[in-house]
Amino acid sequence: MKNIALLFLTLFLLTQTVSAKEKRVRFNLKFGFLKGGEAEMVITDTTFNGKPAIKYYFNGQTTGLSNVLYGVDDTYSTIVDAETNLPVKAIRDIKENNYRWYNETYFYHDRDSLNSKKTGWRKMPKNMVDIISSFFYFVAEYNMDEMKVNEIKALTSFHADKIDTIAIKYLGTQSIKTQLGEINSYVLLPSVDKGKLLMSSDGLKFFISKELNIPVMIEFDLKVGALRAVLKSYKIDGVEQVDK
Repeated sequence: MKNIALLFLTLFLLTQTVSAKEKRVRFNLKFGFLKGGEAEMVITDTTFNGKPAIKYYFNGQTTGLSNVLYGVDDTYSTIVDAETNLPVKAIRDIKENNYRWYNETYFYHDRDSLNSKKTGWRKMPKNMVDIISSFFYFVAEYNMDEMKVNEIKALTSFHADKIDTIAIKYLGTQSIKTQLGEINSYVLLPSVDKGKLLMSSDGLKFFISKELNIPVMIEFDLKVGALRAVLKSYKIDGVEQVDK
């Protein structure tokens, strides 16, 4: 089940306006009514080369029958400059059944270059992001209240040791039924490599709470069926922000 962590991109849309040392978000992953796994994103303040930075840590795991079938335990870790929101270091550690992938990448934006542990030095475009930092950069750069329906923004990213483009379409707003009641949400449709899981390159849809600035729900149109990621908990410095 290669690159399943790409299906959890909504975790990267957590608000950065809250002053906190740590933010922690957890999701349940469901195939229909069956639980298929769990995902967690942890955001912490840190420093990198003596400058203020933010660390994004993400882990997605399958559980139960899904774990027997797919055996997924994917971890992504990215450190970004706190001022520019651009990545300075990224780690990708993938374990999916017998498949393994590990890489570390360092970004040198002042030189328009990056250094991949797998393939070495190469030139990169300005404002290059990685798969984790791309959505935080999107939220910081664009005001969704000012975007037009069906407007598309494109970001250049580095993922799986390749330079590629992520196109994000804004679909407007929609009220979503949750255990917390009706929540008015932004709807985003990113275009990513469909790989072996998605039915199409636009088989992802994100619903982001306008009030909380956190993901409410994620829908995935997979070749094996529909998958939903459902918000389980959201903590700021250990304090629960959303009741179950």
